[in-house]
Amino acid sequence: MRFTHLLPLLPLCWAASKDALNTLVDLAAASNGLINLDGNTFDLLTSPKRNWSASIQFTAMDQRRRCAPCREFDPSWVEVAKAWSKTPKEHRDQHFFATLDFDNSQATFQKLGLQSAPVVFVYPAAEGPRQLPSGRTTPSKYDFSHGFEAGPLAEHLSNHTPIPIPYKAPFDYAGWTLTAVGGLAFLLTLRFISPILQSRWTWAAGSIVTMLVMVSGFMFTRIRGSPFTGGDGSWIAAGYQNQYGQEVQVIAMIYGILAATIVILIVQTPKQASPNRQRMQIYAFTAANLLVYSILVTIFRVKNRGYPFKLLF
Repeated sequence: MRFTHLLPLLPLCWAASKDALNTLVDLAAASNGLINLDGNTFDLLTSPKRNWSASIQFTAMDQRRRCAPCREFDPSWVEVAKAWSKTPKEHRDQHFFATLDFDNSQATFQKLGLQSAPVVFVYPAAEGPRQLPSGRTTPSKYDFSHGFEAGPLAEHLSNHTPIPIPYKAPFDYAGWTLTAVGGLAFLLTLRFISPILQSRWTWAAGSIVTMLVMVSGFMFTRIRGSPFTGGDGSWIAAGYQNQYGQEVQVIAMIYGILAATIVILIVQTPKQASPNRQRMQIYAFTAANLLVYSILVTIFRVKNRGYPFKLLF
């Protein structure tokens, strides 16, 4: 009985709330589902008497603010708001999307303690059937660890809207065009290089190079995470259990030269019809083998100090 004198005020409060809702509906309809706020409309949208919910982006789009993340995120926000504007009116008018730019209400940023942008707050309904069971009316903050993409944003905000946001990613014309052109270029390239790929010499060369690199210690250095060179610039690591990345390359090249000289002496030289040419090949490739093998022994002596043997050097 003590509150009976307040009963005449209830229709006025209801009328004020309905007027605010109608204003927000008109603002959303006039701007393709996304309300551009200032200080007054922000207070209206976040009124403590609201029976609607709202998602608000706080941004700084002016070039003077140099907010690259703001410009990167804004298209995703606009796309999600546009998708929500296509929902049925009975659901659309229960949740609003809005944007508040720093230059339109610096006082609001200061009141909320915002010192960076972009920020997204979701304000739940404070009254009515859509009020949270916990009774909480303070906003929740969107976690940008999901990135700036529209898909994760729509999925998260759908937890706060009357119905899920019907967002669908736009068809990626550029990506599919690039894929088609790339596939066509690959097929054309494959047509021209197919004789090379079908040649046994191509596979033989690839196999030999792979074996040389592996035998020289490539996997040893990869498994241990060895650096390419030493801290002092050296490329030969001392000891039997240490090796640098550059050392693998040099040893593989030496092994390849030694193997090539032996193969030429065994396979190619006997086929020479001219005795003089055959003799010159024997001298040249034997000398090359002896010289390169001497270099290999010298590297081994540097790597393993105290090794007593040498060849030419």
